Amino acid sequence: MPEELEHVKCLIIGSGPAGYTAAIYAARADMKPVLYTGMLAGGQLTQTTDVDNFPGYPNGILGPEMMEDLRKQAERFGTDIRFGYVSSVDFSALPHKVVIDEVKTILCDTVIISTGASAKWLGLESEQKYNGFGVSACAVCDGFFFRGQDVAIVGAGDTAAEEATYLAKLCRKVYMLVRRDEFRASKAMVHRVQHTKNIEIIYNTETTEILGNETGVTGVRTLNNKTQQERILDVTGFFVAIGHTPNTEIFKGWIKMDATGYIITHPDSTQTNVEGVFACGDAQDHIYRQAVTAAGTGCMAALEAERYLAAKEHIVTA
Repeated sequence: MPEELEHVKCLIIGSGPAGYTAAIYAARADMKPVLYTGMLAGGQLTQTTDVDNFPGYPNGILGPEMMEDLRKQAERFGTDIRFGYVSSVDFSALPHKVVIDEVKTILCDTVIISTGASAKWLGLESEQKYNGFGVSACAVCDGFFFRGQDVAIVGAGDTAAEEATYLAKLCRKVYMLVRRDEFRASKAMVHRVQHTKNIEIIYNTETTEILGNETGVTGVRTLNNKTQQERILDVTGFFVAIGHTPNTEIFKGWIKMDATGYIITHPDSTQTNVEGVFACGDAQDHIYRQAVTAAGTGCMAALEAERYLAAKEHIVTA
């Protein structure tokens, strides 16, 4: 059973661009935020290499370096950053109860959820070996690095179709690997893919191995699951677009979510269905999933948490 007890004005759960931005704004508003990093401090960007599309870095920056910059900025204004994970929550009454590492209970006047989402992977050893060196789960983030080259993308839904057409604008050739004999995407997206000249759709195809060397990806080995015919595609980039899983399991039963686990917030707001609990970043965004949009909603969550506390204090003192 939890033994320790602590009371904080603002607890931030997660340490990606959304969490750190929320911390910067909350700390500057004298909310004395406490931020728990989760098991992957810095979030998904710590597993990427070059980040070229975040404003303010004209020469680009490594993902881990950018997250370190954000962490230092949050600390500069007084954020209490701690390594740990949330093991359970109780949002039945105010203040909210959040248990850390199964041993420490924190009473929270406000909670900002910025736990992000995790890309789904095929589960290949070679996929992880070349992750960040030609293998990516975000075409919008990394497609630029493959301009004029041949790439492959695996997936059959709307996201995969959208990312394939995005890559087609940059790359010489895009192989789209569909594991079944049909798409899951909407008819409009399928039509767009089928009518993009430099996209070659290969149906009934499984990826068995990502090939590469010390410089990165050099090809992909595929297997037709009907004919059992093997084929090697000469590509320098391999994109996985089979979906994301929001890191929100711990909040189920308390926070309203969609069918896939993304947190539902009020329109034009980060406020959840629970008073004093706000959600930002990829935990509530299944559309854009960019560092800059995550940071923007982190700012929104902190501002809304500040206004919520100010209103509560006014009611108490009035």
